Amino acid sequence: MTYSLVAYDRTTAQWGVATQSKFLAVGSVVPWAQAGVGAVATQSYANPAYGPDGLALLAAGHTAAEVVAALTSADAGRDHRQLGIVDAQGGAATFTGSACLEWAGGRTGDGYAAQGNILVSGETVDAMAETFEATTELPLAERLIAALAAAQAAGGDRRGQQSAALLVVEHGGGYAGLSDVLVNLRVDDHEAPIAELDRLYRQHRLLFGTTPREEWLPVDGHLAAELTERLAALGYTGELADAFARWAGTENLEERIDGITQIDPVVLAELRAR
Repeated sequence: MTYSLVAYDRTTAQWGVATQSKFLAVGSVVPWAQAGVGAVATQSYANPAYGPDGLALLAAGHTAAEVVAALTSADAGRDHRQLGIVDAQGGAATFTGSACLEWAGGRTGDGYAAQGNILVSGETVDAMAETFEATTELPLAERLIAALAAAQAAGGDRRGQQSAALLVVEHGGGYAGLSDVLVNLRVDDHEAPIAELDRLYRQHRLLFGTTPREEWLPVDGHLAAELTERLAALGYTGELADAFARWAGTENLEERIDGITQIDPVVLAELRAR
């Protein structure tokens, strides 16, 4: 009752899963990923144990195809299951049980597995795969969202839309460099969940994205005066560095600041917009 894409980006060493379904909170069941290990999507009449068990098998060195075989062969309900996996090297495998409701199927390519069930047609899976293959210039998270949008435009889940989710992992890529979870966003119940997921991702990128340091602006006397004036108008008075840090913390932009000798242009734009 879902379509999904599991994928690996060799350039950034990121693994991810994106999914959409006419199902409440699909992100609570389908997507699983671990940095340096791989990613799993478990769906149809989903067996949630496929997530942690699949990652454990991948961590032990098994390939995606071997993990699919191991999980499904041990599951008496396998005819009703659907599964997609990418491993640590980007190897991919997909499985669709014989009792999954039509249309149901999947395809694999370099670094990805795309699958879905109860779809309008196989064009949904083809659109996911082809969009992912055609967007190599984008970050993995954006490729995954674009693939979901293309899948929906091609027909999607024949029952409609309700929820969507995006999970991307990278060693040290998460908050403050202390987590491997780069992106973990869920839209649990929405009339246009993929569009809402894209909106949330753009907000995530604003707050937690990075601008190359060479693009930061020097805070000279003129800019320091502007910052002081704008911060004071928002109620942040006192020494500039302190006022700036307090404002950034309030706006959840603390990951984008580093003292006050330079400023991220994204942060400056946000302050000016206030």
